[in-house]
Amino acid sequence: MAATNTWMISQTNFVLSEDGLTNVITNLHWCVTAVDGEYSASSYGYQSVTVDPDNFTKYSDVTEANCISWLKTAMGEEDVTELEASLQSQLDLQITPTDGSGTPWAA
Repeated sequence: MAATNTWMISQTNFVLSEDGLTNVITNLHWCVTAVDGEYSASSYGYQSVTVDPDNFTKYSDVTEANCISWLKTAMGEEDVTELEASLQSQLDLQITPTDGSGTPWAA
């Protein structure tokens, strides 16, 4: 079964003024969580983004969906796909483990 991936933005960093614009978002702190039934895997990161002055969204109007879109654009489709595939691999190992650990005398 394929995982459901949920992207979230935990924080933005912004500069107060840049090229006549105010509160310009420059960095996004993100988390993506993949869930498959009772199993989950997560990854966290930080991504720089650049502002398009011709398509600027006022800080108070920015939504998490805007930030996620900017994040995925800045990361690039290939990196997003690789990250989600890595999370799926982690889930696969949880679902069907290939190794274990323990102390046999304590069982």
